[in-house]
Amino acid sequence: MIHMIQNAKDQVAQLTMTAYQAAVAAGKLPEAELQRAPVEIPKDTKNGDYTTTFALACSKALRMPPRNIAQILLDSLVLEGSYFSSAEIAGPGFLNFRLDRKWYADVMAAVETEGDEYGTADTLKGKKYMVEFVSANPTGPMHMGNARGGVLGDTLAAVLAQCGAEVWREFYVNDAGNQIEKFANSLEARYLQMILGEENVPFPEDGYHGDDIRELARAFHAVHGDSYKDASVEERHAALAKFGLDHNIPKMKTDLQRYKINYDQWFFESQLHDSGYVAETVQQLTDNGWTYEKDGALWLKTAEIMAENMRKAGKKQADIDKLELKDDVLRRANGFYTYFAADIAYHRNKFAVRGFDKVINIWGADHHGHVARLKGALDALDLNGTERLDIVLMQLVKLLRDGQVVKMSKRTGKAISLNDLLDEIPVDAARWFFNAKPDTQMDFDLGLAVREDSENPIYYVEYAHARICSLLRNMESEGIRVPAMSEVDISLLSGETEEALIKQLSVFCEEIRLAARDYDPSHINRYLVELAGCFHRFYNACRIKDEAANVAAARLKLADCTRIVLKNGLRLIGVEAPEKM
Repeated sequence: MIHMIQNAKDQVAQLTMTAYQAAVAAGKLPEAELQRAPVEIPKDTKNGDYTTTFALACSKALRMPPRNIAQILLDSLVLEGSYFSSAEIAGPGFLNFRLDRKWYADVMAAVETEGDEYGTADTLKGKKYMVEFVSANPTGPMHMGNARGGVLGDTLAAVLAQCGAEVWREFYVNDAGNQIEKFANSLEARYLQMILGEENVPFPEDGYHGDDIRELARAFHAVHGDSYKDASVEERHAALAKFGLDHNIPKMKTDLQRYKINYDQWFFESQLHDSGYVAETVQQLTDNGWTYEKDGALWLKTAEIMAENMRKAGKKQADIDKLELKDDVLRRANGFYTYFAADIAYHRNKFAVRGFDKVINIWGADHHGHVARLKGALDALDLNGTERLDIVLMQLVKLLRDGQVVKMSKRTGKAISLNDLLDEIPVDAARWFFNAKPDTQMDFDLGLAVREDSENPIYYVEYAHARICSLLRNMESEGIRVPAMSEVDISLLSGETEEALIKQLSVFCEEIRLAARDYDPSHINRYLVELAGCFHRFYNACRIKDEAANVAAARLKLADCTRIVLKNGLRLIGVEAPEKM
């Protein structure tokens, strides 16, 4: 809850505005209605730790050169009791502030006080979020490609919860529609081939050709024998599909639990159809005037909805026309509802029935064209999908071993499944590396993921935590404990690496805020690598053991604060913080 960077920014703004008001009262500056002083952290902190461009921003309103305004503000500044020891003018009128020891002490005190809670915030308090991720078809094994969406969704959910939101993790099971019919057709062909011979039963060209289908058919035959050979197609398909799903879905749950992912709910598409909710949703679209019939099918006026949304967003009609927008079928001429109709119903359920304020879906980049269509359909249902539904599109993953692309598992000789991947590299390494920036294509180096040196970022970060734990154990064995902040002389932590490390501790809260804002949990990875680097530099530059007692105590406290923040960050990604390596 204590955000020391924001506290410092707020204080700079307040000090500047107070100085301006004092200057007005003294007749040194004219009175004007001015905005809050903008505050930034300079790229080069040699010029100061925080800066405000207030003098430049109000130069026109005050009709004075920025440097003149900045000088008057500087003369009117009262820094006593603040986080700042001094201020100075730079460039065309920047007012730069330098941090006092009190701020550094308060950063460490915040880590000490909040402990495991350090980094939490209430910015999203009262908001109900759903994160839906992975949602792979239950017709085969979990593919390696699902690993990326899994950790991105899980870590994003953790980040949002860290910011105070009530978060719900969900997996949408596509257990209805065309892919399930194809699944049943594939199982049927393999089942009948076992009984009648492969040469006598053709396999559907669009069927699922994997060995897992053969294995499921054999398992079905082991239980039911030839009893379904003469059953009706409908009865045989229903039995085979149920058998396959009853086997695959628990396996998917087990694989994801191994990957440290647990959902609040596995939501089944079939529920939407069986309850009549898909039909009801389509009827509401019709009642709202957004459908029409053509060639026996019911269509959604997708093009009209999307064009209207684009016009509201300021797009020109000529640009809209170039997109050649098309309408979508909701109900086919045979009476069956499309996947799109079910998807609209599912998202209507999220908002209208379960009351989520915001829904975030993690999708593959190949679903790009579906985003605006789905948002538009929800707008047509008066659910404000444009604002309330957010889609994170993730790019593909390329597995590399020794610089070569890997497509097959060494162990099985088949396409790499999530389980194959986790047999080859540690779960924590997989979670770390897949938690990369979602909108960039990713090269996953299998060799790097298991290396035990500083080139491997997870090893580098975990080693920093283990190194601190080892230090604490060694000091404790000599009767030296970690002191409370009230016992620390903060003036003893004035070295460059010490100050840099304390500043990096303060950044954690901001990185969590940015990760939640950008829907990009890889902010946490990058932060932890930088924090580990700051610690290693501090540890190499600053002795602790055999140092003067008060210096050793202060540095030991700083090391322990770093341990807490490293552990908190790793926990967000779902990675262990080892105490020994």
